[in-house]
Amino acid sequence: MGGLAVLALLVVTGCSAAPVQETPGGAGAEKPVVDRAVQPLQPALSVTDPHGTRLTLPAPPRRIVCLSGLCDDIVADLGLVPAGTSNPTLLRHPALLGEGGAGVPVVGGSFGSEDVESIAVLDPDLVIGLEGVHETLRPAIERFAPLWLTEPVTWQESVGYLRALGALTGRTTEAVAAETRFRATLADAVDRSHAAGYAAHPVVLLYGSADSVGVDTANSLKGGLLDQLFDYPFPAKGTDAETAGNYSLEELLARGPRTVFVYSLLFGASDRTLSAQLADNPVWAQIPAVRDGRVHEMHAKLWGTGRGARSLGAIVGEALAAVGRP
Repeated sequence: MGGLAVLALLVVTGCSAAPVQETPGGAGAEKPVVDRAVQPLQPALSVTDPHGTRLTLPAPPRRIVCLSGLCDDIVADLGLVPAGTSNPTLLRHPALLGEGGAGVPVVGGSFGSEDVESIAVLDPDLVIGLEGVHETLRPAIERFAPLWLTEPVTWQESVGYLRALGALTGRTTEAVAAETRFRATLADAVDRSHAAGYAAHPVVLLYGSADSVGVDTANSLKGGLLDQLFDYPFPAKGTDAETAGNYSLEELLARGPRTVFVYSLLFGASDRTLSAQLADNPVWAQIPAVRDGRVHEMHAKLWGTGRGARSLGAIVGEALAAVGRP
């Protein structure tokens, strides 16, 4: 799959519209209330995920192949190792398995067009992919294993998927512990951000290329998370996932972010980061964050494809640290 095709898929999956958070952050808003309480969880072989999909398995899955970053994240949180992954760079990030993920077999093919034969030889009892991307693989994969398509659009849904897989695998203690850690991380971060006055600090998360700059809107998973901590004046532009995050540089300038986070989509060793591509653009240069040297290129896999509690917790910590720098 070419770079433009991958970018199109990431626009759809990274910036899809989501329900508004019950307690939004941002300038002038009351401090979001993050419930630290975690409900008990029981093992189950039949669960309903946050999008209403019912999944029933004959036995707890042990050989899970991950085609999405959410899967890698949750499997790590449950104390397991994927039987295979299409996201080796994310899996080896310190927030997930670190070097412990180095020996995990890598699924062949490209994002959205993974090689089904390379999945089958891993003998999975569950394959977890990305909603809106892996539907076309269902007929082939379900000849040998169930395919579960997931896509959290809020952090609460991400936690919901964690609980669902925790119940299916019988690793309920690990799931509850992981949820407890994440809720505490986010609640503590909200407290620190508001105490330090960061709630009025406008930020934005960008991705793409100079020809197609995308914004993770406040209605997306990452944008909504950042909106809990800071002022995030970038709502989705309607419900069309392909255009919801289309903001021009002039629109960015008008909203005046004082900190810019970027995850650059690089498809070759010679590719330049998004901020480097924009460096000579006169409109870009006027944006307060650019003018003040507060543009941060972040780990592309963590910030771009990480969707689970471990990834989101790391993003929260990195974002707070960056905004807090003089």
